[in-house]
Amino acid sequence: MTTLGIVADTHVPQRLAQLPDRLADALCGVDLILHAGDITSRQVLIDLEKIAPVQAVAGNADLLGHGLPLTRVIEIEGRRIGLVHGHGGWAKYLAGKMRDRLGYREEYYLKIVAASFGRVDAARIDAIVFGHTHRVFIEVRSGVLLFNPGPIAPDYYNTPGPQIGLLHVTPSAIEPAIVAL
Repeated sequence: MTTLGIVADTHVPQRLAQLPDRLADALCGVDLILHAGDITSRQVLIDLEKIAPVQAVAGNADLLGHGLPLTRVIEIEGRRIGLVHGHGGWAKYLAGKMRDRLGYREEYYLKIVAASFGRVDAARIDAIVFGHTHRVFIEVRSGVLLFNPGPIAPDYYNTPGPQIGLLHVTPSAIEPAIVAL
C-alpha cells in the first residue's frame, strides 16, 4: 500500500503566513505529497519536500506558475491518479467567478475537473485529485474517484478549518480520508 498526502489551496503568504505547524505531523509517514495548486509561494513546496517527495500543479493564484504544469498523471500501485487545480484556465476561472455571484454551482467545477484530462486520458484514470473550490468533495463518478480535500488556507466557505486528505492506494483500491488540522 502507498499512502499519498493530498494538499490544496495553501495560499501562503496570500491568505496564510506559513503552513500550519500540525501539517508535518499529519503528513508523517506518507510516501508522496500531491499539491493541487494555489501554492502561491515556492517556499511551500520546499517545506513539503522536507516531509516527503512532492508532485504539484499550478492553480489560478500561482501567477508565475512556478514552472508547474496545469495537470499531471501519476501512476501508483498500477493506479492512475490525475492531479489538477480545477480552475480550467483564466477564461473558465473568470466565468466561474461570475457564475458564483448567483450561487455556487458544484457541477460547473466538476465538469472542468473531468475535462482536464481529455477523453483518452480520462478513460484510463482511476482518481482525480483537485482543489480550487475550497470545498471537500469525495465521490465516485463513472468509476473515477473525485477527491478535493478542501483548503489549508483560511476559508470563506463550508469547511471546518484547515485540512488535508490522504489516499491509501493499492492495486485494487483507492481509499480517501480527510484529516483536520
